[in-house]
Amino acid sequence: TRKLLLEPGDVGRADDAPAADVMADVAAQGGAPGAARLDLGGEGPPVSLQPYGGEYQLQGIMDLISVDLSEPYSIFTYRYFINNWPQLCYVAVQQEEGEAPPRDGADAAPRIVGTIVCKQDTHRGGAMRGYIAMLAVHHSMRKRGMGSKLVQLAVRAMHAGGCDEAVLETEVTNIGALRLYEGLGFVRDKRLHKYYLNGNDAFRLKVWFNIGT
Repeated sequence: TRKLLLEPGDVGRADDAPAADVMADVAAQGGAPGAARLDLGGEGPPVSLQPYGGEYQLQGIMDLISVDLSEPYSIFTYRYFINNWPQLCYVAVQQEEGEAPPRDGADAAPRIVGTIVCKQDTHRGGAMRGYIAMLAVHHSMRKRGMGSKLVQLAVRAMHAGGCDEAVLETEVTNIGALRLYEGLGFVRDKRLHKYYLNGNDAFRLKVWFNIGT
């Protein structure tokens, strides 16, 4: 199991309003999300948060995620998640003003500055479980709440797809990731001893969608 790092800066600016709890977001927003925008406050071209658009975005996703991996994933790992559950993969794309978004197969690849890659399947006991496999934010985009927004989009898509819960693992020493997910309503469900290749433990974090239903 490889670890994917999330820096404390991904949580959001210190003076930002707290990120909405994912279940409050699900209740307020309803079904599967489409595209959203992240306002950079005039500090650069706006960023579009959008569902995975096709193979032309894959290399950008791989390049972004590989920066924070202790060992690289193979392209087959990315394709396993993205080709099977494209509706659970979101990308943050930054384009210059007036620049037309590229189409699948176009020569110009988009600048991917954030991504979340997930899956869903049936867990033991019959529950449909969503799983956050990868989350990465470019260093230039940190402290802007992008990580929180990507998680909210993915969790809404999981809920709309019939999931009963969402889970992920993160290293017990990754304070930034723990702050991010716990701030969004995830709770520590289990400690997994020596889960990572470096021998470190992981916390399994979970949020339930259908409590009391």
